[in-house]
Amino acid sequence: MSGMSTTDVPDTLAEIRDAFLETPEPDRLLLLLEFADELPPVSDEVANHPEMCERVAECQSPVYIYVEVIDDIVTMHATAPAEAPTTRGFASILVQGISGLTADEVLAIPDDYPQSIGLTKSVSPLRIGGMTGMLMRAKKQVRQKR
Repeated sequence: MSGMSTTDVPDTLAEIRDAFLETPEPDRLLLLLEFADELPPVSDEVANHPEMCERVAECQSPVYIYVEVIDDIVTMHATAPAEAPTTRGFASILVQGISGLTADEVLAIPDDYPQSIGLTKSVSPLRIGGMTGMLMRAKKQVRQKR
């Protein structure tokens, strides 16, 4: 175990992190772009009620997230523009990694998770900060809605 707080990382996010860390550094951006293509579409309810979503101010591009907590299970929705593929990739990682977790599991995700997935050399700190912003806002919504 390294000094990073890996103990509270849910399996889904740990698998994603390991996939990045096992990928040679020059190819990690390609993996991120694959995630960008896999960002699940938001539900019709969210699409029809944009006011439900919160703009992630930390992201330069318009990213909106909405988190539902139903019976203590979290579902995360996010929209990010196709022309911002790195940001969209980060949103996709969080949506896929968070949806299906319990509220407590989401709140326990280390805030430094975005720094832990091996992209700090490939992606600007601003973009990593955007992913951190998405994670923090998702947690805040979980706290409000649980």
